[in-house]
Amino acid sequence: MLQLRFASASPYARKVMVIVHETGLSDEVEIVPTNPHQEESLRSQNPLCKVPTLVLEDGESLFDSPVIVEYLLALASNTDLLPLGGPARWSVLRLQALGDGICDAAFGTRMESMRTDAEQSQAYLARQEAAMMAAADWLEGQARQLEPITLGSLAVACGLGYIDFRLPHIEWRTGRPRLAAWYAAIETRPSLVATKPTA
Repeated sequence: MLQLRFASASPYARKVMVIVHETGLSDEVEIVPTNPHQEESLRSQNPLCKVPTLVLEDGESLFDSPVIVEYLLALASNTDLLPLGGPARWSVLRLQALGDGICDAAFGTRMESMRTDAEQSQAYLARQEAAMMAAADWLEGQARQLEPITLGSLAVACGLGYIDFRLPHIEWRTGRPRLAAWYAAIETRPSLVATKPTA
């Protein structure tokens, strides 16, 4: 059985879990809750000591989330969420990169905001918020690319969900009615409901 080293608060791990649900692989993946900041045992499976990490049946490990989701989609022979080739594949991978980039900016903001006021870089925080807002603007203008549901649109949903979870003061919906309506619909999808962060 595959083992997924996982933390519920990680948007990257959530994306992997969403794909586990979407592909029907839940019975083939053992979820191993892991605190990467405290469990050094993870380092023997991932030298970066980060989640998500997927441990294969032969003991080899895969990391990080873009690699893991490609493996799971190939294992499930799922070409609906990630086409095998052509322009459609690059569009999906671009969306995934944008979703992951939203996570990067939101996570960086979260980490910086945990420092003391004197230690925080306002320039850094402003740059990360600008990245999140620009991504939301692009998605508003390219909302048609979010349908049908693919790996890319699911990654975007995880990124926006992480903003809501950790940075609720960032109002990414304001002035973006198409994106807000799309997210309101997709967040009711069973795979996203089942993986909603709780801690």
